[in-house]
Amino acid sequence: MAILKGQDIERFVRTPDRKAGVILIYGPDGGLVHERSRAIARGLVDQPDDPFELIRMDGDDIAGDPARLVDEAQTLGLFGGRRALWVRLGSRPLQTSVETLLAGPVQNPVVIEAGDLPAKHALRALIERAPQGVVIPCYADEARDLPRLIDDMAQEARLTVDRDARDAMIALLGADRLLSRREIEKVLLYAHGKGRVTLDDIEAVMADASALSTDQLVDAVFDGDAAGADTALHRALREGQDAGVIVGALLRHAFLIAKTRLAVDRGTPIADAERSARIFFKRSAIFRRHIQLWSASAIDNAIVTLGEAQAACRRQSLISASLASRVCLTLAIGARRARAGRD
Repeated sequence: MAILKGQDIERFVRTPDRKAGVILIYGPDGGLVHERSRAIARGLVDQPDDPFELIRMDGDDIAGDPARLVDEAQTLGLFGGRRALWVRLGSRPLQTSVETLLAGPVQNPVVIEAGDLPAKHALRALIERAPQGVVIPCYADEARDLPRLIDDMAQEARLTVDRDARDAMIALLGADRLLSRREIEKVLLYAHGKGRVTLDDIEAVMADASALSTDQLVDAVFDGDAAGADTALHRALREGQDAGVIVGALLRHAFLIAKTRLAVDRGTPIADAERSARIFFKRSAIFRRHIQLWSASAIDNAIVTLGEAQAACRRQSLISASLASRVCLTLAIGARRARAGRD
């Protein structure tokens, strides 16, 4: 039927089409996948809290009984009303059941909530080419997505958000939709009854988020503080953070430095470049130090090194902590040498 993109996704999430027999929601942003799956599944029925209308199923259970999905999807409700299935994909393949289901008209739409599926994944390929299939990819929030998320949630809470508060929130929020929602909810709850969200509210609720060990690690690595980087890395790992995700945070910061350096070298004032990069005002000083410390060629080399390290962490998860430690030390030493050359 369709692989949806952009505004088509938003429209479908708001008003799901029951003509879609099977709706696959997948992608690396698990929070966004769940949010959209929930909204679509609930929008397909009249009473989403009724377990006889919205039927939640585990993908691994269905895989063990291939006919079950087809039976549930073709069964009419005993008391009438619209029915839909919400399936959480597990580790076992579902394509046999889905292929059988899509061979004929589907009475009750099936929403499949999945993880990050590669392009050649059998289930994804099957639904992408099916006339009754709808596929919705979910990627990490981009800069243009976060303002809309903030505004929508604030409107639901009957609050307005001051412009400087909104900019500060955007700078502090990450790419995962679920984590972003939780942070925004905390701010809105704190500001409940005040009518608007101010910068003071952001500092009171979200300031600690900017001082997490990952941020400390990023600052230490790109500032040339090898000992501080090692301490911050081990703290982040003890807190349960994934080594590959940590390296990804370093890679994002490297891209940010490269993009800002390029803008500044082309004549953009540093303050304007910072605003474009959404740098939180309390981190402005250290970010400017990174811009001055890392030359264009050095940051390009760092991006290559971090990209290779991130890929290695995914391939060799058992030694990912050691790989992360090595790349942190390598970059920190490089930054320290660059600083020594400037002093």
